[in-house]
Amino acid sequence: MRVLIVEDEPLLAEAVRDGLRLEAIAADIAGDGDAALGLLDVNAYDIAVLDRDVPGPSGDEIAQHIVASGSGIPILMLTAADRLDDKVSGFELGADDYLTKPFELRELVLRLRALDRRRAHRRPPVREIAGLRVDPFRREVYRDGRYVALTRKQFAVLEVLVEAEGGVVSAEELLERGWDENADPFTNAVRITVSALRKRLGEPWLIATVPGVGYRIDVSPEIVPGTISGGGAGEGS
Repeated sequence: MRVLIVEDEPLLAEAVRDGLRLEAIAADIAGDGDAALGLLDVNAYDIAVLDRDVPGPSGDEIAQHIVASGSGIPILMLTAADRLDDKVSGFELGADDYLTKPFELRELVLRLRALDRRRAHRRPPVREIAGLRVDPFRREVYRDGRYVALTRKQFAVLEVLVEAEGGVVSAEELLERGWDENADPFTNAVRITVSALRKRLGEPWLIATVPGVGYRIDVSPEIVPGTISGGGAGEGS
């Protein structure tokens, strides 16, 4: 999951971003409305977290922009405006959820995951493919009934691959969805994470490498750790 945090208090924004990273949620920060609109134009976000009172275009204006764009991005307003009238106007502007400051990070994480489950594409809360059972809410993975312990990044990568339902996902998309805007586009983090994830899931290998294209879940895996052609070590991108 990748979210946009629109918050003009740098310490709070960075604390939220760092806390979300620990929950395998990638987050970008916009300190004002203009920066937020710029990021929305160039990046694909799963959820927007908006403070209503930010410099430039306000959080309300950003919400109106998101709704008018037809992108379907869920909006969570995270603001000190805590009167009932404030909440009513927020929902009327298109907010899908409303959380007032001060707040507990754990509650924010739970609300984000709940919104993620209800996104426009209506992804089921638990996905199953090729003997894998992935529960995004509980952050649990089972293969053929066996629990598989994954790191946060490994889970984030697997979630994107499973969501593709056997389709090929490029390394660039995995980097975009699993990391944040500060990630080095030339990093080998994706290759390393996929390699480790493949080993965690065990044989027969489930993650196939499509040379020069990306990765996919192999719905009929064979006991070879290679690419979709079955050759080589399959650990490269």
